[in-house]
Amino acid sequence: MTNQMAILQKDITDTVSKKIDQLTDEGLALPANYKWQNALKSAFFTLQNVKGRDGRPALQCVPASIANSLLDMVEQGLSPAKNQCYFIVYGNQLQMQRSYFGTITALKRLKGVKDIDAQVVHQGDEFVIGADELGRIKVTKFVPKFENLDKPIKAVFAFIQMTDGRVNYTVMTQKQIQASWSQSRQHNVQNKFPEEMAKRTVINRAAKMVINTSDDSDLLTGSINSVTANEYEDDSERKDVTPETPKSAADKLVEGFKQEQEQNHEEEKETAEEPQEQPEQEQEKPVKESEQEPAKEEAEHDDNQEADGQTDIFDYIDEVDEK
Repeated sequence: MTNQMAILQKDITDTVSKKIDQLTDEGLALPANYKWQNALKSAFFTLQNVKGRDGRPALQCVPASIANSLLDMVEQGLSPAKNQCYFIVYGNQLQMQRSYFGTITALKRLKGVKDIDAQVVHQGDEFVIGADELGRIKVTKFVPKFENLDKPIKAVFAFIQMTDGRVNYTVMTQKQIQASWSQSRQHNVQNKFPEEMAKRTVINRAAKMVINTSDDSDLLTGSINSVTANEYEDDSERKDVTPETPKSAADKLVEGFKQEQEQNHEEEKETAEEPQEQPEQEQEKPVKESEQEPAKEEAEHDDNQEADGQTDIFDYIDEVDEK
């Protein structure tokens, strides 16, 4: 680690530590076995390998966003060492987001929550829902089958068991899951790990009622809601603070190729427009059909050259690589 990175880590750690002490005095209760100092060290180790889509290192994001991400992590009692959270770069901003395991860990800290889990229903599984005497949805039968594990997802459900014995169910169809994901920023992760992300999606929905009706510390519930909201795009509430994205290497190659092509066309045009000395002729004679053939062939050559433009760009890329 360079001296600059070491200084940045110390400054941000000091800022987060002071804020945690302040929040603790205001009523924030961290898990008994949670060592937030170790979680911070693990987070900084993780951040050294995190980059945005434009290649921006996470530790080059706005320091305040780094501090807020780490603070959200500590407030919810999470640790990247246990795969409970991860960090994502959006422009020059850093955000902490929970994994499926992190969401369960954070929600179990809420008073009255005894257990929470989610299951995926695949096509071919036996799945039946009903309602209790108050009309609340409940799962009455779920029989997963081994041969269906690789089949498409049909639905997903979550249950939250309360300490008083009550069980709250939340069910989402595949269409509802896709509708939720369409507003999310994490399309790549959702496509790569659809089952785990589907579970987390339904758990987040199931937890809304528990979180927003609990008497837990506003610091904890506010942090949970804030991190959940960060996963979704909301143009009405979020302003774009992302600077213009630098052009990728591929964009630069294409742009250079186009400029070179335009320059070549200009040179050919200038050459064609230069006056050429022609022998004086007493009378203009009609052009024979045989004399028109070269011109026709030249025109066809120009058309073929334009059609082969896609091949030319690869030749251009090879030239750039050689340089």
